[in-house]
Amino acid sequence: MPQVEVDDGTDDYLTFAASIAGITKGEVVARLVAQARAGSVPAPEENADQEPASVRVYADYAGHRTYGLFVPGPGRIEITSGPLSGRSFRTPSQAAREIVKHYNPDVSPHRNGWSFFALVSTGAPLQTLRYRAV
Repeated sequence: MPQVEVDDGTDDYLTFAASIAGITKGEVVARLVAQARAGSVPAPEENADQEPASVRVYADYAGHRTYGLFVPGPGRIEITSGPLSGRSFRTPSQAAREIVKHYNPDVSPHRNGWSFFALVSTGAPLQTLRYRAV
């Protein structure tokens, strides 16, 4: 198995991050690489007459995974699974608030949808596409 050498400070950081996320140090590195790749992929060319291609996303909350589609340009989220399936929200944050309200109505629903949702393809936060969506 390949190995990567890191200094003590980096190893401490990886240990901390892994313990918080409940994953291995190797998985922390893999997620960081996936996130960096997602942020460096050039945006696809778009035809001005067509809506941009959607991106599959998911959100994990209160033990439930909700899938959806993020539509760049308008920046909306269309929920494709679970009790909110078929609903469309103007922004990722609006969709995140509705998911929280549905599963846990006793807490404040305010969430940043850009960090609440992740890309199905890489697991990277939706935030990695934020500035390409405008």
